[in-house]
Amino acid sequence: MSIDLTRRRFLIGSSVAATGLLTGCDALVESTTVNDILQKAESLTMGAQRLLMAHQPLAREFSEADLSPVFKANGTSEPGSEEYARLSESNFADWKLVVNGMVLRPLELSLADLKAMPSRTQITRHDCVEGWSAIGKWTGVPLGLVLEKAGLAPGARYAVFYCADELEQTLDGSGKYYESIDLVDAWHPQTILAYAMNGKDLEVAHGAPLRLRVERQLGYKHAKYVMRIELTDSFKGLWGGKGGFWEDRGYEWYAGI
Repeated sequence: MSIDLTRRRFLIGSSVAATGLLTGCDALVESTTVNDILQKAESLTMGAQRLLMAHQPLAREFSEADLSPVFKANGTSEPGSEEYARLSESNFADWKLVVNGMVLRPLELSLADLKAMPSRTQITRHDCVEGWSAIGKWTGVPLGLVLEKAGLAPGARYAVFYCADELEQTLDGSGKYYESIDLVDAWHPQTILAYAMNGKDLEVAHGAPLRLRVERQLGYKHAKYVMRIELTDSFKGLWGGKGGFWEDRGYEWYAGI
């Protein structure tokens, strides 16, 4: 089941228009009045989409004939840290995904561990806030299965994804990319931790060794180079307190399409 295309275009248009305003007008983002308006609009968007998707319908999926010949890399093309370079050189043999925070059983999972779990393959459209779209084939483990393996502690509300790429050099670590989603989206069947694209292991430019795919949201929510997932009950202790690198800089937290 997929969302009606007319409705989907409306939601995409609304989200892109709002985020386009943010990217082009820093002075407006700093305005308390404009921020209040945008936060109210975000709440309305989230509420409307959650109402439309109460039964967890899927984002539209495509056939292999629809795959885009070119799929641009969104965001960072390669993290610049020595740690990431070392992991990449060994083909991520020593990499482990850490799952901690408000969980009953903290985990450290290798790429082989994740590939041994049940997988999902989906061909979906990636909608970037910069205005371009592309269709790709993603394979990975459903996020919900990983969270079930860890077990959620009472009160957990959000999954926060900490990434290897650093967009700004800061002393407090706020320049590193991170993102978050709530548990409604975490358990959606199309929300996966992808380790393959178009039938091959992820390339570095597309987020190797692991990236989030949350198909009902805009591209900046699809965190690349995921190193750790933390379960938490709020964003208060996270840098700007908005739940994501770009959200701390004025973007919407709920980027539903």
